[in-house]
Amino acid sequence: RGDTAAMGKHFGNLARVRHVISYSLSPFEQQAFPNVLSHSVPNVARRFASQVLKVVPPLALGYLIYSWGTQEFERLKRKNPADYECDQ
Repeated sequence: RGDTAAMGKHFGNLARVRHVISYSLSPFEQQAFPNVLSHSVPNVARRFASQVLKVVPPLALGYLIYSWGTQEFERLKRKNPADYECDQ
């Protein structure tokens, strides 16, 4: 041991933990993207379908109000020719 015992414990031996079991799997045995197409795509479709009725109506209403407001603004910016008939 020499002078390491005088300096303290090593990082891996700072505390003794009992009755704790840990398991690990080799990175070579893991699958990087397991069941991506068979689970993820249907899950995305299901989540999209469940939220579409909450998102699309407010967006459509907002677009309709915005387009109406833009058209009304452009209409109100123009002069009314009837107001200037007697000026000639």
